[in-house]
Amino acid sequence: MPDAGRNQRPSVLLAFRSAVALNRLLDVLPVFGGDPRIDRWFTQVPGSRFGLDALAALDRSGARVMDFEQARHERFDLILSTSPKGALTSLSGRVRALLPHGAGFNKAFGAEGSPSLPSGLDPAFLLSEGEPWADLHGLGHHEQLARLTEYCPPAAARAVVVGDPTLDRMRESTGRRETYRERLGVGDRTLLAVLTTHGRESLLARRHDLPLELALHLPVDDYRVALVVHPNEVSERGPHNLAEQLRPALQAGLLLPSSAQEWASVLVAADAVLTDHGSTALYAAALGRTVVLDGYDGGTELIPGTPMARLLAVAPRFTGAAALPDLLRDHPGPGPDPAEFAAAAFAHPGRALPLLRAELYRLLGLAPPRTPLTPELLPDPAPARHPAPALAVRAEVDGRRVRVERFPVATELPVHHRSARHGAAGLAEQRSAEVLWRHPGTGRWTAAGWAAHVLDELPGCRVAAALLSPERCLLVHRRHGPFALRVPPHRAAGRVRRIDPAAAVSAVYAWLVARPDSAGDLPLELDCTVGPVTVRLELRPAGPDERDAEF
Repeated sequence: MPDAGRNQRPSVLLAFRSAVALNRLLDVLPVFGGDPRIDRWFTQVPGSRFGLDALAALDRSGARVMDFEQARHERFDLILSTSPKGALTSLSGRVRALLPHGAGFNKAFGAEGSPSLPSGLDPAFLLSEGEPWADLHGLGHHEQLARLTEYCPPAAARAVVVGDPTLDRMRESTGRRETYRERLGVGDRTLLAVLTTHGRESLLARRHDLPLELALHLPVDDYRVALVVHPNEVSERGPHNLAEQLRPALQAGLLLPSSAQEWASVLVAADAVLTDHGSTALYAAALGRTVVLDGYDGGTELIPGTPMARLLAVAPRFTGAAALPDLLRDHPGPGPDPAEFAAAAFAHPGRALPLLRAELYRLLGLAPPRTPLTPELLPDPAPARHPAPALAVRAEVDGRRVRVERFPVATELPVHHRSARHGAAGLAEQRSAEVLWRHPGTGRWTAAGWAAHVLDELPGCRVAAALLSPERCLLVHRRHGPFALRVPPHRAAGRVRRIDPAAAVSAVYAWLVARPDSAGDLPLELDCTVGPVTVRLELRPAGPDERDAEF
């Protein structure tokens, strides 16, 4: 490994204790972009139980990592950190800079430092032998500077308000919102992000079953639910263990983005958030997302009067999954705009990186590069898993209008029937489904031949539907049909919106159950509402094009 102390280029050491601190450093790193004069190194400061995932993330990125013990014997031109804790003072640097690793300083932890003070503003961590160990304190807002001045005047004398590079990165990425939503499989649904901080007072610790409750009680064509877990919580539980703990909710369709940078992409894609007292909700509010409080006031951790405390004081309260759709529909109502409270945590919108570049290069004694400086766009979330292969269906039939709501099969809500994807759902799910459907396969069957096979093989099945295309289906009822079903898109205001043809099949089945004597009145049209979209279905007797289609 090269000797950083003997390298003639100016050296910057990015020191982190946890995945959270590392992610914030990565958001800041573009200030040195395009500058061949700067040598960049990373090191993990020991002492945090939340640091296991951070080194793995760096390994994947190809960054140069120096062991902490070796780093202690090198001298760097600049040491940059986003956490004041740990053995940072044992590192040798000509200058040091400390930046925040969250949206403000909203929580205090009684087990460390000064019990009543936020650790990021606590003299116990900011001073060494009575003097500030950092040459620069970069802060996100003047409110933070006022509190630092109150709690630790020597450090405040070296503080500069530079804004929040993470929020700037999120705002710059809003132009990719539709791309993020496509990757998450959201479509026209409402994306609800459930935010949980770490520790025993977090939403996940207090209400472990809440993600499953939401997944089972919100219609899958209306909502997608994503659980955004604080990186410290992921590190402490372990990603695999966390996924196993959430297995029932994940099987019901819950999204679980990674805790690295996908959480920010999910917030950009989201329509609303349900949160505890973690400060991630301030980013959501700053992006204009509806913020709903899970009902917990922050207990012993949330500091009164902070931007997060003021935001939660006006946020609507979550009272249960059944009431959530009306709550989101009615919001925003009268009262303060949550974005006003977020504004108290983020100054200089869009300018964080230029301001940081100026300050950090001032410390280095170098002229900053003249290259353009814009935040790096957030990465795409991992693609969502395929939709659940079996669903429970509620249906309301009013004449020739049918409304369909679909839920995971584990829901305890009363339902009209069950629907399953033939060949993808489990055997028990296929045997209990009144409606079975399938997309085109390898051409072993004609559509009518496959439908006859399914009805013979599974006596509980009432309808077998061959989904020939997103717009065209063959539907064979055990007593009626076969029918040709057309599922046209809804076109309005320049947008094309489609419903899942499997949901349209469920609508026709529900109509046949409610109006069995009308099966011969063909052709006919049915207005079908699935989620936020209504289309006019066209039902007629099936012809050779449908029956003999290669399937």
